[in-house]
Amino acid sequence: MHPEIPLGTRVVIRHRLPADEPQQFTDVIGELLAYDPLTIRTADGRTVQVAADTVVALKALGPRPIRTSEIRRLEAAACDGWPGTERAWIDGWLLSAGNGYSGRANAAVPVGSSAEPAGLDERTLARVVDWYVQRGLPPRLRLPDRLAPVPAGWRTWNETAVLAIDTDNFVLPQGPSMVRVEPKPSPAWLELHRFRGEDAIDVAPPVPDVSVLTAVREGELGFATLGLPDPLAIGRGALTTAPDGLRWIGVTCVAVAAPHRRHGLGTLVCAELIRWGHRHGATHAYVQVELDNPSALAMYREMGFIDHHHYRYAAPE
Repeated sequence: MHPEIPLGTRVVIRHRLPADEPQQFTDVIGELLAYDPLTIRTADGRTVQVAADTVVALKALGPRPIRTSEIRRLEAAACDGWPGTERAWIDGWLLSAGNGYSGRANAAVPVGSSAEPAGLDERTLARVVDWYVQRGLPPRLRLPDRLAPVPAGWRTWNETAVLAIDTDNFVLPQGPSMVRVEPKPSPAWLELHRFRGEDAIDVAPPVPDVSVLTAVREGELGFATLGLPDPLAIGRGALTTAPDGLRWIGVTCVAVAAPHRRHGLGTLVCAELIRWGHRHGATHAYVQVELDNPSALAMYREMGFIDHHHYRYAAPE
């Protein structure tokens, strides 16, 4: 066998069929779940076990291509995990507003149920723009890969990677947790979140909008804190359900106080939030990381997260 192939890797297994079968061998492709017994999960969700003495070859493959429908479903779960304080639907676009606090809470996302890219004709675009103007907000789109085009004359910025992991492939922390997960953020949590753990900032960031941070649609929130009385690290977990029924835990707002960085505290907070989500029924986890944050990307990939898709923001020139 090939124990050097990590669990969670996409593999192809060629194995012998019984003698009464018309063909001698067959291949099965899927995600490697276990070696004893040899178990994989196929693209349609079936779990298949293969007897070790029938295996002819086991080979690692590249990551499974992500379907457009999977991008739309994960984005829908993420929208519910950070929904802002007001929402509306316009022609397959989900519009969110949250007092201007954060990009995700104040952008329109094409997560309608259509299998085709969302329409963005002049009439639809005008209605989206007008919805934001009426609320005193700048019109902003959030455009995940393949779901909608960038409107002509609009600029894009803030390319962001969405990474995901199956919680069955994640090594959950063992033993008592040092991290507290509470339903609301404490004042100390909000302070660390506001300054992102920095000791000195030339211009103070805006005061966190608690109504946006504590908003969730048909889900549950957990605010993680490590350290007393002053937090050393924090994070936010949002447990929501995608349209296909998958339960996702989205990890956001991870911050570590500057003097305590590079000691694994951010990883610990993330892991505890995933454990919290797993206990509440989450089967998958996601994070959203700007591409100009290589240290965070490296941390999540080290934890086992893999690239799912990207998104970027768009606004009129």
